[in-house]
Amino acid sequence: MTGKKEKLGNGLCHVYLIILSVIALFPLLWVLLCSVKSSGELTANPTKFLPIQFTLENFIHVIQDLGFAGNIRNSLLIAVSTTGVAIVISSMAAYGIVRFFPKLGSVMSKVLVATYMFPPILLAIPYSMVMAKLGLVNTRIGLVIVYLSFSVPYAVWMLVGFFKTVPMGIEEAARVDGANKFQTFTRIVLPLVMPGIVATAIYTFINAWNEFLYSLILTNSTDKMTVSVALKSLQGSEILNWGDMMAASALVVVPSVIFFMFIQNKIAGGMTDGAVK
Repeated sequence: MTGKKEKLGNGLCHVYLIILSVIALFPLLWVLLCSVKSSGELTANPTKFLPIQFTLENFIHVIQDLGFAGNIRNSLLIAVSTTGVAIVISSMAAYGIVRFFPKLGSVMSKVLVATYMFPPILLAIPYSMVMAKLGLVNTRIGLVIVYLSFSVPYAVWMLVGFFKTVPMGIEEAARVDGANKFQTFTRIVLPLVMPGIVATAIYTFINAWNEFLYSLILTNSTDKMTVSVALKSLQGSEILNWGDMMAASALVVVPSVIFFMFIQNKIAGGMTDGAVK
């Protein structure tokens, strides 16, 4: 009886998870299917699930005629740069807080988190003035700097918790074997906290990819727009082309999904892998 109850419970759990997965994937699937429908089909029968005839004219029009490929390139450069710089800075800062300034680090972590109590719109005018004085308005570097000011504090706070889980004995053993502080940090500690670094990288990348407010404020030319601002610009004042909107939305969402798919296996990696090495 116990075995049957266990199998029944596992079956119900799987059914429940499948239903949740379908609900979560349905919006993305709907956007993808609508993006391959013709404009006439979307207008005539917008609620039809499967397209009568698949077409890529919406993607071609968005990429070639509307220049959305350049917007994707801008967002990729900004998001990847922000993620890379934020991970390097935050990992070193978090390690320094945990190992060298534990008491001060606890206060600093709380202060960093407290900065997220204020909405980003409060800093719109100060950031605009600073970027204008530095000559970084309408530049990718300016957006990267602004994004780092929000990403690094939260990334440091996240990684501090992961670095605290690394046993001090492992580092002491590495020092006995002749490794210096830098080698201990890069070859021993970083592999141990890799799941936390990957999770932080996902958070930073998706936030930089989807950010809209500062991209709208600090860019004033179409060739420097990110995908979020370019997507907003497709909404005409009177007429909205749903085919172009769905194709552009698919181009915005799919890279984030692909990025997560490639590195999700690292999140589940055991924290002892680095210690074995």
